[in-house]
Amino acid sequence: MADLIAQGADSQHRWRRTLLVGRPVTLGRAPGGWPTSWDDRVSRQHAEVSWDGQRLDVRRLEGARNPIFVKGRPEAQFKIEPGEHFVIGETTFTLTDERVNVSLDVPPPAQQQTFSSQYLQKIQFRHTGAHIDVLGRLPEVISGASSDSELSVRLVNLLLTGLPRAGAVALVMVKHPESARPGIEVLHWDRRSMMAGDFQPSERLILDAIRRRQSVLHVWNAADTTTASSFTVTQGVDWAFCTPVGGKACDGWGIYVAGRFVDDHSTPVDVSDPNDLRDDLKFTELAATTLAALRDVRVLERHRAGLSQFFSPVVLEALQGVDPEMVLAPRETEVSVLFCDLRGFSRQSERSSEDLLGLLNRVSQALGVTTHQIREQGGVLGDFHGDAAMGFWGWPLAQPDAAARACQAALAIRAEFIETAQRIDDPLTGFRVGIGIATGRAVAGKIGTVDQVKVTVFGPVVNLASRLEGMTKILQAPILIDRRTAIVARNWLSPQMARLRRVAVVKPYGLDRKEEVVELLPPLSQYPALTDQHIAEYEKALDDLLAGNWSGAFERLHRVPAEDRVKDFLTVFIAQHNRTPPEGWNGVIPLLTK
Repeated sequence: MADLIAQGADSQHRWRRTLLVGRPVTLGRAPGGWPTSWDDRVSRQHAEVSWDGQRLDVRRLEGARNPIFVKGRPEAQFKIEPGEHFVIGETTFTLTDERVNVSLDVPPPAQQQTFSSQYLQKIQFRHTGAHIDVLGRLPEVISGASSDSELSVRLVNLLLTGLPRAGAVALVMVKHPESARPGIEVLHWDRRSMMAGDFQPSERLILDAIRRRQSVLHVWNAADTTTASSFTVTQGVDWAFCTPVGGKACDGWGIYVAGRFVDDHSTPVDVSDPNDLRDDLKFTELAATTLAALRDVRVLERHRAGLSQFFSPVVLEALQGVDPEMVLAPRETEVSVLFCDLRGFSRQSERSSEDLLGLLNRVSQALGVTTHQIREQGGVLGDFHGDAAMGFWGWPLAQPDAAARACQAALAIRAEFIETAQRIDDPLTGFRVGIGIATGRAVAGKIGTVDQVKVTVFGPVVNLASRLEGMTKILQAPILIDRRTAIVARNWLSPQMARLRRVAVVKPYGLDRKEEVVELLPPLSQYPALTDQHIAEYEKALDDLLAGNWSGAFERLHRVPAEDRVKDFLTVFIAQHNRTPPEGWNGVIPLLTK
């Protein structure tokens, strides 16, 4: 593995980034690549570099204003090996294969000191200027990072700037610190100057700091620089400390800093007493605290973004500040469940056999109508089953009007598909929907196995909603709801919002109990083909059917418009029995298919 180091004219204008084999990277001042925003002689997209495992291929991009110099000559394309460099503007890019190896072979320190977070927060800076200036930029630097890897690069660069005596800085993470064989991962590191040999942080020091949850300082060579051990000579360090980061999002993280009591020109520092490192320790402690706080916020934002896939903005607002694990914990509650099946998929598949990606895009848009309306009505997006989507209401917050919300979502979905059916070139043209809604007790929350979990709902009410969706094909009704949903809908929805029609009492296929099935209809203004009088005639026909007056039921059904496909179900059923109730008729129609 190799790194590319960029170093500008100012010592703080620097970064080290790891190159991956076969993954090209753009150098420039534009976001998205590896930026050198400090150098205005570097174009927004100046060069592309690609590492093949042996050499780095560098290619000047079209539009780059200034040349790229390698070995003193301008070149448009070239290759360099580790240890070589090229220059753009005032920035030098060096390819290096330096390694970092956390090791137990680091000798025990001559001195060791431990500093608690409380102590470091109380002491005052002896020399405030540079530290305060850099700390003031810390929140912006951390919060502006687009990823954890970018955050690591920025933080290490900032620490090297704020710690003039630091020769190297590493952001480390200890996995299972209390175990007999903990693992230590170096998230990112950099050192101020190119040196022979690998950088060798002390495993003993890192583990001690993380386990103690305190900053720990090791000193190998203090005031007497003439008696430096072989370790201090080869590593170029006299001291090192590790500061734990803390916070839930940075559990096991630490900042490892190593340096010398003399600078690179062997000029003695004003004070070579290890106590003088307290300024550096305090600075690193403040940086660690800021990193922990900002990363905790970032994780909470990610949780919120993840929850937004399932929850509506209204629900998310109500859950602000609540632990996501508590929110997602499964519990039994009253819910209303909606199943929406996309019809016409098979026919569209045959027609689009030469453009399956286009078909996938259309199906995604069609399902997007469903998911949008579920969330728009304050529901939770539960699951996808092929070309069907499921949503539910009543969790994580109790919703007395859950059933009414589900009904409003269903009507909005139906309206949108009806509208698009009238537009020939619309991506949703050719698709229809069947929707089933049921209300009852269920377990809702994060449900699954150790390997895979999802936010969903579990219980008989889910099965009933699915069966009602399937019944829409048999009864020729776009939206069917159960009796409990209908009761809530009648109380919460005015006739200007929705209308209801009792369709039949059936025994769903595979279920033992009977169900009164109700159709959910748009208001008269949106569906004038079926008037309130027509609905009343149908329900009187149903009452006649239930009472055994099949001739009367048959006559009333013919008063309902022929365009109404729902009446065909009862009409055919009565005709199949010669308009005569079978012996033992109890008003329940058994369904032979799902």
